[in-house]
Amino acid sequence: DLTNNTENNIVGKADAMQDVFKAIGKISKTDITVLIRGESGTGKELIAQSVHANSPRCDKPFVAINVAAIPHELLESELFGHEKGSFTGAQAQRIGRFEQALGGTLFLDEIGDMHPELQTRLLRVLSSHEFYRVGGQNPIKSNVRIIAATHQDLPEMVSRGEFREDLFHRLNVIPIKVPPIRERRADIPDFCLHFAAKYTKDSEVGFSPESLSILARYDWPGNVREIANLVKGLACFHRVNR
Repeated sequence: DLTNNTENNIVGKADAMQDVFKAIGKISKTDITVLIRGESGTGKELIAQSVHANSPRCDKPFVAINVAAIPHELLESELFGHEKGSFTGAQAQRIGRFEQALGGTLFLDEIGDMHPELQTRLLRVLSSHEFYRVGGQNPIKSNVRIIAATHQDLPEMVSRGEFREDLFHRLNVIPIKVPPIRERRADIPDFCLHFAAKYTKDSEVGFSPESLSILARYDWPGNVREIANLVKGLACFHRVNR
């Protein structure tokens, strides 16, 4: 039951999440490339993990990389690896994320932040199903399922020339839109209780019905991540002051 996937911490009974669960159910058994779109903190990586966990690749690696967190001049080596001596400082061969994920799933988070040169390289890999380590001469088959995610408006970026249109269409074979918390208020109490159970080792920290009602009326601009941080902070405060 994807709506109660405790292994991947997916909480969602609100109507706005039902299309997401239906999409996960349909695409998990395929190798189709997926693009997950949603605001920061909505749990896009958990959706990607659920797709992988319910796929034939579930016994192979799930490898995640945040494109925005790595300087673009280092990202090529992170993704594809490099050979010894291929550039200054390359003192040994390095296996990249594509190779680490062989047979499994590679999750490219914040794909909208990828440098145009790497967009071209990624498009080539998606087209040819093979890649080269930096400085390498031998192609490596890329038996990897790609799931990408972004909080940005990629069609708008395409129109501004900031993201390759052909790469967008390659990634956007099956789109999944994760709704923000303000569009799924019915899930807010469940998230609060879920994180209370996760971050506390006793039953002393909880929420009254009145407090849950108040929390459900807040818009939570940081989405699920903001709820998690609040509950974690309350749990720490309770441990320090009891």
